[in-house]
Amino acid sequence: MSKKPTLNKCNRDKELFWYLDAENNKRWLYRHRYYDVLGKRREKKQQGFTSESSAYRALCEVRAKLVTGNSIEVEHENMRVAEWVDIWFESNKGSWRKNTIKQRASMIRDQFKPLLGKYKLSSLDKETYKRQFIQMLLKDYKPSTVRLFHRVFKVAINAAVDNEIISRNRFTKVVVKDDDREDDITVLTKQELKTVLEYVKKNETLTINVLFHFLAYTGCRRGEAFGLQWRDLDFDNNQVIFERQRNKNEVGPLKTKNSYRTIDIDPLLIAMLKKYRTWCKQLMLEDGRKLNDDEDFVFVSYQTREPFADNSLFYAFERVKARSGITAPFTPHVFRHTHATLLLLSAKVDVTVVADRLGNTPKVVWETYAHVLDEAKKEVVEIFGEAVKF
Repeated sequence: MSKKPTLNKCNRDKELFWYLDAENNKRWLYRHRYYDVLGKRREKKQQGFTSESSAYRALCEVRAKLVTGNSIEVEHENMRVAEWVDIWFESNKGSWRKNTIKQRASMIRDQFKPLLGKYKLSSLDKETYKRQFIQMLLKDYKPSTVRLFHRVFKVAINAAVDNEIISRNRFTKVVVKDDDREDDITVLTKQELKTVLEYVKKNETLTINVLFHFLAYTGCRRGEAFGLQWRDLDFDNNQVIFERQRNKNEVGPLKTKNSYRTIDIDPLLIAMLKKYRTWCKQLMLEDGRKLNDDEDFVFVSYQTREPFADNSLFYAFERVKARSGITAPFTPHVFRHTHATLLLLSAKVDVTVVADRLGNTPKVVWETYAHVLDEAKKEVVEIFGEAVKF
């Protein structure tokens, strides 16, 4: 058993000491006694400093934090990232949806802990974070996926700030660069969109036909379409109300507060939905029950009479892509990007209006469709030039 080193007081401060380590090197430490918020006497100490000045600076920092009421931050100064993300997860999972719990548990297990778990929460700096987390993740994941990991980690760090464990979030301005960001936003041309919608109208089931048109004409998220109930459709005013989402048969709240919205929809889509509602009524009658506007979901499977499922939509998109002749990557979110792009570029609709329609903030629209907006700016110059020609 190793012998504890003898501590010798320093003249500079009564809470500073020097000692000789196991290799007979001179080192310094501080021991600061204080009372916490409950009046309990505590001691904060740290050793291993290679100079008296560095130990004294650290002691002064601790004293300053305590003077400003940051005793919690001082007490948790040695907490590791791995320990905090576990506390954050257990404290908040009760308010998260099942999918969110599963996603964040996976991130903590597979990304946060392996790459950052050993670092002290209070001393993890921006450059280390970028080098050991962001850059390491970019070796194995697409930038869009790394941005998701980065966003969730910032949520966990913000919670540490809220709980006064650390003073600030050092990673808010870290940007995951992506030279091919524009390629992440796949958009159909007008002709490709027309080709897809004409194909499903002629070759797919009524549910697929109406669902594809609904996604294209509203720009809504897949989960928002799946969560739609008949009471959310206002046939008199040509409007649809989004107030829930359904993913993997789990019904829950929408993604953000901006996602709760009412939007106008095209009369053509209204006519399709009315026809589809009549078909759904007949489908329900075959099962010996009536359509319930307050409970029944809009999009249902013809085979099972159950709410339309994620895997059915996935196979539908794969099938339509293979048979319609389009070559662009094709997922439900492509309709959302296409909807936004056509409004911003072709129709010259204001960013705020597009944001309201998509259930986003203008900031998100600016960031997501920056290349589209840049193109629109160039067109404005051309339009003005044409207007003043004599």
